[in-house]
Amino acid sequence: MTKNILALGVIATLFLNSCKETPKQENTETTTTETVEKVADNMITTTTTDKNGNTLNMSFNNTKGTVTISFNGETSELVQEKSASGIWYKNNQYELRGKGNDIELKKDGNVVFEHQDDVVNTSLKDNEGRTLDMTFNNTEGTVKAYLNGGEQIDLVAEKAASGIWYKNDQYELRGKGENLELTKDGKTVFKK
Repeated sequence: MTKNILALGVIATLFLNSCKETPKQENTETTTTETVEKVADNMITTTTTDKNGNTLNMSFNNTKGTVTISFNGETSELVQEKSASGIWYKNNQYELRGKGNDIELKKDGNVVFEHQDDVVNTSLKDNEGRTLDMTFNNTEGTVKAYLNGGEQIDLVAEKAASGIWYKNDQYELRGKGENLELTKDGKTVFKK
């Protein structure tokens, strides 16, 4: 009898397991859709003038690593070269080099265009021993000032009745002749 109950239990278990639904296989096939985006070229266009009044137009395509120059009625595309610092582009006829706002264009090895900003460096010391180092870029109308070798203070030229006047949101630099004053939030921090 025990054998019959055991056999009946095994049969019932097999029967119940066979009645369960077999798991459905999900469709594991995946579809990928490729989208091709056209990335807009990173373009920067600038114009600079030399001391003789000649104009050089430059359109830099940073995506392609090229520059299109327009000078004296000629247009040419130059390819970017590896430069230690600044920019360097060339083709079989032209070579363009520069750093900051200073630019030099050569045609067939001869300099045909050169622009250099009018930059003046000066350092002053007041009666209390504080120093004010300044780099004036007269072409751009800016000055970078460093009080006691501290952080860089960037100032922009304002129209002054006479003398100089540069300012930003916190600082103001005014001067005439030998006198110069730097204020921060209206309080004098350097006076010569």
